[in-house]
Amino acid sequence: MPRRIFEVMPGTEVAILPPSATVHAAAVVMKERRQCVVLAMTADRLDGILTEQDVVRRVVAERRDPERVTVAEVMTADPDTIPAVDLALTGLQMMEDGGYRHLPVIHDGRVVGLISRVDFAGMEKTELEAERRCWERLG
Repeated sequence: MPRRIFEVMPGTEVAILPPSATVHAAAVVMKERRQCVVLAMTADRLDGILTEQDVVRRVVAERRDPERVTVAEVMTADPDTIPAVDLALTGLQMMEDGGYRHLPVIHDGRVVGLISRVDFAGMEKTELEAERRCWERLG
């Protein structure tokens, strides 16, 4: 039986900061929580997502000061989200197609968690590969 997003979601603990926080503050939170992503939120609204790769590519590689650069300046604004009840395969396909590794999970319009590519068992990955091979043959 196909799994749903809430079944692959590792938990509801998500690092959250306001978009006005500094990138340094975000890096500290990532380190403390051992997570590689922070959600930028204002109240209950998801404004964006900041990953370790964003910090490396948009701050460190550009020699910007993480004490001065805000999360809002380098985050991915208005990221894709997925409802907790959607199929896990749909989430994996969204990440593959979109070229990203993390996807906020929503329920009743509120963020309830986060999934990552590493959260998926071989089952979804195998199914997605088989589906892609089928489309390649047809196309």
